Amino acid sequence: NPQLPTKMHHPSVFLTFLLLFSLNSCRAQSFSEHLDALMDEHGVMGMSAVVVCDGEIEAEYYGGLRNYENEWPVNSDTRYRIASVSKSVTALGCMRLIENGVLELDADVSNYLPFGVINMNHPYVPITLRMLLSHTSSIQDGDGYNGFLTATYTAEGNLPSLGELLEVGGGYYTSNMYRTEEPGTYFAYSNLNFGLVATVMEAITGQRFDVLMDSLVFEPLELGCRYEPSALDDIGNVAALYRNQGGWVAQADQFNGNTPLPPALNDYIPGSNGVRFAPQGGLRASARELHTLMTVFLNDGVGPNGVSVLNPETIEAMLAPEWTFDGSNGNNYYNLFNSWGLGIQQITNAAMGDIVFEGQTMWGHPGEAYGLVSDWYFDPVLRNGLIFLTNGVWNGYSFGENSAFYTLEEGVFAAAFEVTAACASSLPSAPALTQQTAPNFGRPGDALSSGFACVWVDAMGKSVAETRAGDSVPALPPGMYLLRSADGGNLGRFQVQ
Repeated sequence: NPQLPTKMHHPSVFLTFLLLFSLNSCRAQSFSEHLDALMDEHGVMGMSAVVVCDGEIEAEYYGGLRNYENEWPVNSDTRYRIASVSKSVTALGCMRLIENGVLELDADVSNYLPFGVINMNHPYVPITLRMLLSHTSSIQDGDGYNGFLTATYTAEGNLPSLGELLEVGGGYYTSNMYRTEEPGTYFAYSNLNFGLVATVMEAITGQRFDVLMDSLVFEPLELGCRYEPSALDDIGNVAALYRNQGGWVAQADQFNGNTPLPPALNDYIPGSNGVRFAPQGGLRASARELHTLMTVFLNDGVGPNGVSVLNPETIEAMLAPEWTFDGSNGNNYYNLFNSWGLGIQQITNAAMGDIVFEGQTMWGHPGEAYGLVSDWYFDPVLRNGLIFLTNGVWNGYSFGENSAFYTLEEGVFAAAFEVTAACASSLPSAPALTQQTAPNFGRPGDALSSGFACVWVDAMGKSVAETRAGDSVPALPPGMYLLRSADGGNLGRFQVQ
């Protein structure tokens, strides 16, 4: 082919190119075949799935319908209302404001608001953004929450203040809006935590949450995803969300190609009710856009376009565990939630619990609402992961055989894991530590038998030590570390005991 660069004409280079192309094609075909079978088995309306290897998209799948009534198919640009995966994106925006110094992670949020946020069971313990982002604030979706949501979404003109829900004596306040445990001590997953985060963000900037997120996150990364559907650039490519109710019945986002009217909020006062913009679950994004957001965590805060969204230290802080289940310090949702950072879940691989890729410590978030099931998980050390979105499942949501996820999710995880395993095995070879030291574990001071230099990378993706040929295990805290060569190649894992 005369269009190919001259160097491709060398037979050995061409054969290498052909081999890599064939391997990638086989992986993609196998992944697609797996997901085709899962679509048939579970009666899935539409599905988008992306597998990430070494930070890049390795395999993609787009199948089924984004709109059942019009028979419009899912494609690579189809956006979904991604449910609670939105919380991790909201956290990115909040952490930008904290990094910029306009918000403080450990300040009393009442200091930013025109109303008080006080758990009267513990009136002298401040509730902070750290607690809200890690679901340890003691705030929960109590009895008043649904009525407040209805009033928020049906209001014409101004909205009810969030103080009406959170302050004693408010029109929607109920006594169970706050738990009896002291703020900061108990994990209780709550959508309201992130409605309050958004309201604080509005109060300090004077901007509506949806507009603020555009400038903080989406525009710098050159993304078209939005929390407000009327602001989307291609409303016809938004997936309607369906449930089986004796037939497919649309539950949300059935726009049929017609852009909804913008909200009539000319009198809205930012900082009074950020819940209106669904920071807890209302982001409309495609699988590819979620991959772009994922790269911020995989590349020390830098997007694929080279724009720095957050500093590496901020990314590390988001992934550091703020809460870990000890058997009694929280509601772990039937073993699904066992560790949490700032707006993001840590996967611990608990038996019959939070397992995505067997044996891998991962971070991310699940989502479920209006018939949608979504997942967004990644390993910042191995730099792999997956994104999964579906807008309806016909035959119910049976729980998996090996984890706390649904059977459908387990199937997608297994298919994606095969892709990442094949990808890892085809990376350029380097002296493998597993060939030098078996098994890969030791204590600080033990001799390393490896004959090459290593960079030691911790679970947050941070380089924490370097060793040369003949060195000993460095003085590091116990845990699993990834070893990389000076040029960034993966050499293996080593467990410091």
